[in-house]
Amino acid sequence: MQNKLETYIPQSAVAPVLLLLNHDHLTVKVKNERKTRHGDYRRLSDGTHVITVNSNLNPYRFLITLIHEIAHFEAYNTYGKFIKPHGKEWKYTFQRLMLPFLNPDVFPMELLPLLAKHFKNPKASSDTDATLSLALKQFEADNDKTYVFELAKGTAFKLYNGKVFKKGNTRTKRIECVEIKTGKLYLFNPNAEVELMEQ
Repeated sequence: MQNKLETYIPQSAVAPVLLLLNHDHLTVKVKNERKTRHGDYRRLSDGTHVITVNSNLNPYRFLITLIHEIAHFEAYNTYGKFIKPHGKEWKYTFQRLMLPFLNPDVFPMELLPLLAKHFKNPKASSDTDATLSLALKQFEADNDKTYVFELAKGTAFKLYNGKVFKKGNTRTKRIECVEIKTGKLYLFNPNAEVELMEQ
């Protein structure tokens, strides 16, 4: 696993991550991109534990996602199976596991204040922290996607699944968008990546 990890996370994070992964019944698999998640954790019926992380993530997002999923494994082992997936036990575990990585040897200086703020109360996904998500995006390869918040009201856009929407009003934390085919109203994360429709 060590050789594989070195291609996905910052070099200075490899050794401490390998220590966290040193469990007999824990496997990490790198998967092709999944649109709905960066990674996941599952306990299988045979008692083994599997963590998956998407291969297309930049090194910093990959590391955050990997530690996020290790925190699920650690919280399960420490507190049992009846805890909430992203409840206080997981939050505490995620904070504790991430703390040693929050330094300039691992993350660029401009990310550290944003990470420190995020980890005061970590969310189920770093994508719900729009500021952090945008900052992490600068380390990714350019693509043809746009963020919903960048679009003018009334602009049509398409999702990865082919559904077409029109941007509406902005609420406090979400943006109203109407699916053109059905007329149904959906609430979008401001930093959801979408494809601009040809006008």
